[in-house]
Amino acid sequence: MGTIYVAKSKTLQAWGGDVGLGKHLYKIGVVEDDSPAELLAGGLAGVTDWELIKAQEVEGVSEADALARLGRKEKLVDPTYYPKIKGALGVVKVDPMKVENSMRIRIALETNQEPKDIKVKPADIAQYLINNSLS
Repeated sequence: MGTIYVAKSKTLQAWGGDVGLGKHLYKIGVVEDDSPAELLAGGLAGVTDWELIKAQEVEGVSEADALARLGRKEKLVDPTYYPKIKGALGVVKVDPMKVENSMRIRIALETNQEPKDIKVKPADIAQYLINNSLS
């Protein structure tokens, strides 16, 4: 059994804003044996200030499959094009408007009412990424 996780790094998000990728960069991945916190503490993509947002146990899902599914909905950052991220796979540029629209639709279907104000939080983005990488 593996664990799918979503993390963010303030350093990586600041770098993304500086190079034109935007500040909504997140790392998604699947680990089989280790805990995601141990992996993130070691550093990924050239930075060490990772904050684990959400982790969920999954069975029968590889990181390559999850990233392929997620790549259909969101833009995966190419690690060969940006040498700063040092070959790290799973760095995703997220459009908060897509997350907000997804939340609006889900809430409207559950309550049969249009939601008023929605503020997208990192936990909402993490759940969105996990849902899209598993479906």
